[in-house]
Amino acid sequence: MFCKFKPISISLSPNVEKDDLHLALNLIIRPWLWKRGKAIEEIESEFKKYLDVKYAVSFNSGRSALYAILKALNEIEGLKKGDGVALQAFTCNAAINPILWADLEPIYIDCDKDDFNMDVSDLKAKISPETKVLMVQHTFGLPANMGEIMAIASSRRSPQGEGGCDPLIIIEDCAHSLGAEYKSQKVGTFGKAAFFSFSRDKIISSVYGGMAVTNDDKIAESLRQAQAEFGMPNSFWILQQMLHPILLHYIILPVYNFLDLGKMFLVLSQWLHILSKAVHWKEKRGQRPDYFPKALPNDMAILALNQFKKLQKFNEHRQKIADYYYENLKNTEFILPPKPQNIFLRFTIKHPKAHQIIYDAWHKQNILLGDWYATPIAPFDTKLEEMHYKIGMCPNAEKLAKITLNLPTHINISQKDVERIIKFLKKNEN
Repeated sequence: MFCKFKPISISLSPNVEKDDLHLALNLIIRPWLWKRGKAIEEIESEFKKYLDVKYAVSFNSGRSALYAILKALNEIEGLKKGDGVALQAFTCNAAINPILWADLEPIYIDCDKDDFNMDVSDLKAKISPETKVLMVQHTFGLPANMGEIMAIASSRRSPQGEGGCDPLIIIEDCAHSLGAEYKSQKVGTFGKAAFFSFSRDKIISSVYGGMAVTNDDKIAESLRQAQAEFGMPNSFWILQQMLHPILLHYIILPVYNFLDLGKMFLVLSQWLHILSKAVHWKEKRGQRPDYFPKALPNDMAILALNQFKKLQKFNEHRQKIADYYYENLKNTEFILPPKPQNIFLRFTIKHPKAHQIIYDAWHKQNILLGDWYATPIAPFDTKLEEMHYKIGMCPNAEKLAKITLNLPTHINISQKDVERIIKFLKKNEN
């Protein structure tokens, strides 16, 4: 009877396994390991080896890593206030806020109508002499068309066909795509720099965390300086992150939809600041919480290392689950994600009734499907005007926000769970 109440969930720290819980419990009672220790250097070293890059510098989130990269480019490339950073809509405000914090201007590029990544034709149309940086998102783990994008960046022209502009500086947003490859080359190794996220719902998770990578000596030096200048988060914030997987696993998820007890406990815990939110209210208004940007503390590096060791297992499992979705949802009313794709952070499908299906799955079947992204800039209550976005800028992204839903692929999703999800979807496809 109890299992009936425990939901199939796509979020809420989905990667956590027993060894991760044991680590978190162990770390809570060892505060001397929280801030300083050898795990920070170890996770950076493992990242360098895995991606075959010269430098990897850790931070307490992907947005902190991005802010540090932009800060470095400001110093090295002479970016000035108001210079443009082109990035796609159909993204999270965490990708936009560091641009605003760095006094730069986001330039929104629409999505391709057939997938979730940048539309290169819209990119060509919106490049101007003020555009200095191009940030390429590999959405849900689907690699962007780096060949064409890099060609545009290196020989860019203004919309009027005028030459004379410097090449665009490419930053890769790999928050969704650790392990993904484009033409046998790992994403994160194409541009001037890249950043990764270890947030609670990403490929690997330490609740919060991130990494900036580069092969550029000057950028690396600036990143290391920024890491030292930012300093460590305070101990209370670190404790919040350690509590997150423990409370989620033992209290919140088991009764999440039973009289809404789990959900109420989660909201209450966040309101009382026992747990932190994935997105602070200030970020929804373009403002910066005081815990960003910061360096990655040692205890979260320990959690990230443990997850990183399981990366291959995680991604192989995601591929297996995705293959099952492909096989069993073909010839249905659902539009499946494009192939080839080698990393499935989430298996994102399209349907005209996407939001109704998400609602019904939760309230009728205790299945928590995903709504990344229900608006062109998520979360849904982000103040678009504070992100410098106007409705109509990216019509394809706005349409995708209405017709997409995500299916879980994480390590705690079993084949039995997938069969239950597929059965529900087929019953509700018309």
